[in-house]
Amino acid sequence: MSQYPLIKHHGAVQGVTGSCHELELSSKSSVLIDCGIFQGSDQSPHGKADAHHLDIDFSIHHVKALIITHCHIDHAGRLPWLIAAGFDGPIYCSRPTAMLLPLMLEDSIRLAITRDRRMIDKLVDKITAMLRPLDYKHWQTIIPELKIRMQPAGHILGSAYIECDTKDQRVVFSGDLGAPHAALLPDPKPPSRCDTLVIESTYGHKRHTNRQGRKDELKHIIDRCFRDRGAVLIPAFSLGRTQELMVELEEIIHQNPEQWQDIDVVIDSPLASRFIKVYRQLKPFWDDEAQDKIEQGRYPLTFKQLFTVNSGQEHRKMVEMLSKSGRPTIIIAASGMCSGGRILGYLKALIEDSRTDILFSGYQARNTIGRQIYKYGKQRAGWVEIDDKRYDIKAKIHSIGGYSAHADQQNLIDFVTGIAEEPQQVRIIHGDELAKQTLKEKLEDVLLKSEVVIAKR
Repeated sequence: MSQYPLIKHHGAVQGVTGSCHELELSSKSSVLIDCGIFQGSDQSPHGKADAHHLDIDFSIHHVKALIITHCHIDHAGRLPWLIAAGFDGPIYCSRPTAMLLPLMLEDSIRLAITRDRRMIDKLVDKITAMLRPLDYKHWQTIIPELKIRMQPAGHILGSAYIECDTKDQRVVFSGDLGAPHAALLPDPKPPSRCDTLVIESTYGHKRHTNRQGRKDELKHIIDRCFRDRGAVLIPAFSLGRTQELMVELEEIIHQNPEQWQDIDVVIDSPLASRFIKVYRQLKPFWDDEAQDKIEQGRYPLTFKQLFTVNSGQEHRKMVEMLSKSGRPTIIIAASGMCSGGRILGYLKALIEDSRTDILFSGYQARNTIGRQIYKYGKQRAGWVEIDDKRYDIKAKIHSIGGYSAHADQQNLIDFVTGIAEEPQQVRIIHGDELAKQTLKEKLEDVLLKSEVVIAKR
């Protein structure tokens, strides 16, 4: 048997961001699966790329194509640097991702590279022309040595895990797997067969609260907001988490119309507002539960208590109003790890107000402001530095793991054991060391013959 295919890891092996993996099919041909930016203190295994140094630090001479599992920036945000390095091949993704990715890249280019509108449009147009949208569940030959099939991953709209068929093996890249019963999304189902599985492990050491439990917890926190007469700040990524929270809040309001009729839900993210519009266009990809709500005349992403803030001036007025009024308001704003974006304006104004509640609904990478607030906010006299200024954390800090868009430990185990015949090898990526090691041990307990390894390079 040939030594090929070979797998190289260029990211997401020393943390959870910077996903980028190379499937070598011969000495002259390979494909990349994802090409994401690094966040926090994560870096490439080559030691040359990190959040501040995003130039491609590996050879792309034989890379014939790029496959994107989904359009979060830690999986797709390094695309401009890949093109700058000389890549000009096709980019394969699901049809929803093809609609969402240009919006995500436009924003990340503006923040990280240039604010020149003409240059942004030129680069986004170039990338859009390179996209090759694929339908779920259909095999497609992308180069002579490889055909792929995309399967719903349940992480965000358009997310996919990738089945790769070579002459000798089937290799599966999980991308980011979602938990069952995520809002709007069909549950991920394991592949029918797999020789090598490359699987994420973000929550390989944790179990999430179930959907009803997390909804009850969300309602409890916001009920207290009524009593405290303060704001609930929810840092959330513009794509995925924001829309899921909107669906859950609409459900709670629908079930408690009198109690919740006076609360405002504010989406303060121009990018999230644009994503919401695309999400509405992608209704055919919503799950059965969401389709049922539409038939009932409900609109999970549009309800009367919902307001959007677009301009910078509107944002500043909203921050000032909340710092003075004490009106019960739910603010959902990017970024999800508080590493930038409009959530910082609210934190600066309200984190020292004891009436404020800060709710983390997803993973906080090392050395991000979100991780520091979560860690030190529960300590006596905790504080955080934002834009070179120290703020005492007097707000109440909460975390609801069940709102993570990532599968938890049991979901990951179920995905692996749901494959009819055990893979020859399971490679664990995309997690902190504790998460990876814990998942490895759990999988070794339940698998009979698979080799379970933690990927390094």
